[in-house]
Amino acid sequence: MTKLKIAVIGLGRIGEMHLKNLLKLPELFQVTGIADPARDDLKHLADQYRIPHYSRDYHDLLAQEDVESVLIASATDTHAQIIHDAAEADKDILCEKPIDTDVNRIKELLSFVKGAGVKLQVGFNRRFDHNFLQIKKYVTDGKLGTPQIVKISSRDPELPSLDYVKHSGGLFFDMMIHDLDLIRYLSGSEVKEVTAKGAVLVNPKIGELGDIDTAIVTLKFANGALGVIDNSRQAVYGYDQRAEVFGNKGMAKADNDRNSTVELDCKDSTSLDKMPYFFIDRYQGAYLNELVAFHDTVTENKPLIANGEDGLRAVQLAAACQQSLESGQTVQLNY
Repeated sequence: MTKLKIAVIGLGRIGEMHLKNLLKLPELFQVTGIADPARDDLKHLADQYRIPHYSRDYHDLLAQEDVESVLIASATDTHAQIIHDAAEADKDILCEKPIDTDVNRIKELLSFVKGAGVKLQVGFNRRFDHNFLQIKKYVTDGKLGTPQIVKISSRDPELPSLDYVKHSGGLFFDMMIHDLDLIRYLSGSEVKEVTAKGAVLVNPKIGELGDIDTAIVTLKFANGALGVIDNSRQAVYGYDQRAEVFGNKGMAKADNDRNSTVELDCKDSTSLDKMPYFFIDRYQGAYLNELVAFHDTVTENKPLIANGEDGLRAVQLAAACQQSLESGQTVQLNY
């Protein structure tokens, strides 16, 4: 099996998670570089994991012949430029969402990437989750018939830092964008209109920054189906991740994963084990699966499961949600 030589750009919480996951797949990947402008311990990490190249400037990695591909996990507002530079350097790319928050810039970038002839996979890890993959299979196989209602609940266990909120692009672009992608994926249809409602119910300081912490979006699909997404920045009981597709032949739903399947039944009570507390635990398998898929796309030319067009559609939907929230009106989408 061909090993893919890859560098990780951006080593915050999610970047370091990706690095560790790549190291768990030594038969598929060789990590040949790491870069992050804010890390003082790059040499230590490089020595610890026997990584030959490290730099605060990602351009140094793009110049290396033994860097064939890059995983971009840097701040959102740096993604587009790094994708451009990586494509220009003839490196295949796996980039965390979103590509950018500007639709026109994404379109220009996708055209450039296509011209460069490199692969671009967007990090919509939920497409690779074992539960949601099973629902997708039921939809594709026709077991549910024609989808009529698609519902997703996605609620974080704790608020992000206010500094994070300042640079996140807002709840629709940062948090719900995963659900907007997933609902397209599960429904098998494009979204034609959205209506968004939002509120600040958890922390008023988020509102002072111009964002919301709670949202419900209703969607209408090209095939006539309806969808609902609800988000909250704080679910005190854990990382709440559920999805359902209802069709004219049946229904498939995915409940939360839990630390065990044990149910405790006593005389006066029933209890279940806790659900995972945050996304790294909940989607551990999905993150590994997306790396395997990226490897297979680059080395075996298999189709991309989450490509640049998917990244564009998710941002278009997030922008439409923001427009609907601000205007109080339903927004039509014309791709």
